[in-house]
Amino acid sequence: MGLFILRRLGVMVLTALCLTFVVFWLTNLYPNLEKLAKTQGNFRMSDEAVESYLGKNGYLQPMPVKFGQWLGVLPGWTLEDGGVVTGKCFGSDTPEEDRRSLCGVLQGDWGFSTVFKDDVGSIVLTRLGLTGKLMFFVMLVMVPMALIIGVLAGMREGSKMDRSLSTFSIASTATPEYVSGVIFIAVFASSAFGLKWFKGSATSAMDSVTFENFTLPVVTIALYGMGYIARMTRASMTEVMTAQYIRTARLKGVKFSDIVLKHALRNALIAPFTVIMLQFPWLLNGVVIVETLFNYKGFGWLLVQAASNNDIELLLAVSVVSVIVVLVTQLISDIGYVYLNPRIRIA
Repeated sequence: MGLFILRRLGVMVLTALCLTFVVFWLTNLYPNLEKLAKTQGNFRMSDEAVESYLGKNGYLQPMPVKFGQWLGVLPGWTLEDGGVVTGKCFGSDTPEEDRRSLCGVLQGDWGFSTVFKDDVGSIVLTRLGLTGKLMFFVMLVMVPMALIIGVLAGMREGSKMDRSLSTFSIASTATPEYVSGVIFIAVFASSAFGLKWFKGSATSAMDSVTFENFTLPVVTIALYGMGYIARMTRASMTEVMTAQYIRTARLKGVKFSDIVLKHALRNALIAPFTVIMLQFPWLLNGVVIVETLFNYKGFGWLLVQAASNNDIELLLAVSVVSVIVVLVTQLISDIGYVYLNPRIRIA
């Protein structure tokens, strides 16, 4: 297992570097850099002024050099103008003894946001924490409910319970979040139906989570993801219940509840386990609609802000975090396979 994890970690590092370089190359194309210069200056800047801005900020260097500087494995650029020395790692007011030559992602320096005018690392960490809080409550509701629905539907294929629960699963997956979210707000958070049980905005939940301000966004997301996991669980459970060893156990007179809980359930959870792990990357970046709908400024909202405002440093940081989450969840999924099914061998 140790060697397997080390090999996978090596592949993960190479994959992360390749994907990050692709994102870095796309965000540093000249049209994007020109837009950045005009955003920071004014949209009537001449081509010469744009070139001057980009040159002073190190954007006109060769792509591999800029990527190495962004990672922190190459010395950052420096510029001397009128006896004043500035650089990627320091400003003109930085004392000479505090100036650094190396700074970048691997050095803990994620850059500076041109939109939020703050350190990128602190911005990403704050928004990631908010979405992490949302993800926790969504998984707490979605996973147990989905597994219960899937197991109950798959225990007796073709029964009324199976048809009812399968219909509910398909309907929940087929209903987009922006549709169910608007319906929930109209029914439970407005005076249109006279209920007003919950708040239609989750802005206050960024500071303090309550049942009133966090229920609707959590249920909106959980309902959409629940159907897919339930259908996968149901399909896996149906296949396991027709296996030869299950038939043998039933012929021997083993109680049906014992067959489900002790023999079928563990094998039936292998396929849904992968789907559950894939929910983490989806929740991290795919909740943009829900966060926007309920005015909850988390990681998905930050991704939209970085992309729409051409905030290169922030967009790169968001991309790196997304890649890391995807790769880590895949590793956990592979390790979980081994423990759920002893027949799977690392070799």
